[in-house]
Amino acid sequence: MKVFLVDDEIVIREGIRESFPWDDTPYTLVGEAPDGEMALPIIRDTNPDIVITDIKMPFMDGLELCRILRSQMPWIGIIVLSGYDEFEYARQCIKLGVREYLLKPINSGELREALDKVSAQLKEERNTLEHAASLRARMETGGRFLKEKLVGSLFSDEASEKDAHDVLKQLASMGCPFPAPFYAVTDAAFSPVESGQEAAAILAESSGGIALSSASRTGTRLLVIGDTADDAEERAYAFAASLARELERAGCEKIHIGIGEIVDNPEKILNSFKSARHIRHLLADRTEEQTIILGVREMGEVADETKVPSIINEAKLYMSKNYSNPNLMLQDVAKEVNMSKSRFSTVFSQHAGQTFTEYLIYLRINKAKELLRTTQLRSSQIAEETGYNDSHYFSYIFKKNTGLTPSEYRLQYQNQPE
Repeated sequence: MKVFLVDDEIVIREGIRESFPWDDTPYTLVGEAPDGEMALPIIRDTNPDIVITDIKMPFMDGLELCRILRSQMPWIGIIVLSGYDEFEYARQCIKLGVREYLLKPINSGELREALDKVSAQLKEERNTLEHAASLRARMETGGRFLKEKLVGSLFSDEASEKDAHDVLKQLASMGCPFPAPFYAVTDAAFSPVESGQEAAAILAESSGGIALSSASRTGTRLLVIGDTADDAEERAYAFAASLARELERAGCEKIHIGIGEIVDNPEKILNSFKSARHIRHLLADRTEEQTIILGVREMGEVADETKVPSIINEAKLYMSKNYSNPNLMLQDVAKEVNMSKSRFSTVFSQHAGQTFTEYLIYLRINKAKELLRTTQLRSSQIAEETGYNDSHYFSYIFKKNTGLTPSEYRLQYQNQPE
């Protein structure tokens, strides 16, 4: 189980990072952030199973972070830390689907107990969904389960505009949240098809109605809904990233995922599907790499894919000039190259071979190594020079990426070219 930590108090983050026996547990700390605004893009990058978050934080507090995670990535288990033993906070957390509410200060035993409890809940829910998928498959007689069949009919070239409205009415009568203000279709191909389809169906069922799946000959198609165009886009990208991870877990290969244009009318769902399918075909033709995710808001953007390498180079140049800024975030770089946060994150990963967060750490660690080899700056000064406000966190990240503490690295490599 991958764990992500969000807390604006350095002492709390350091205590959890350093004092909890991560190596002796089935949990891995994959990242941390001082507030929800900085945490969100990294959470999308790292795809954690569990997020531990404080409530009171600047910029974006824990409750707002919980709302967004519940809206876009409801399969993530959330543990809240709070210094406030107040009923109103606890009530809001329960309403937002938070699994555990811990009062500060906490010790390793309490955190382990909470992680074990949430982990067990997530596993039990996955098992329940897997059982339901298996049961549904056994109940099928000569066709797909009705809901999947209805969703699949939205992607048929024979479907008329009126058909889409009728289908959504039938889905609404089955408890699905339709009609919705905005829609996006995701088309995924992978092999082996059968095991991947089950993984996709389970993920869709855990989405709380955000996404509905339909099996296809080559993989799975998904209908994702949103309250706004940006909301639909963010959800589609978040879901695609999680789908890729679940497909890999299921042993699938040659994974290609296309995200279609965002549409605001049921009659246009077929257009979104066609653009997603077109992108997925382009990806399959261009590469055999395992996981490809690419999406567009409008079909016209497909023709602009030749510009992507220069955009990524522009982004890397901007990051190389600004990595020392501790507040540098994905949305800053996305804005610089005129892309949405979600699309930039996905396209960057695709073309750079690293997530935004991984590349930023790479730049910072490389500069830190250079300073350790060629200067007598203290570790705290090097941390500041490379974009880390917290020297302890810098040391943690440095050792995690090099296998050595900063002082060990300096002893071994000072005055030597790398």
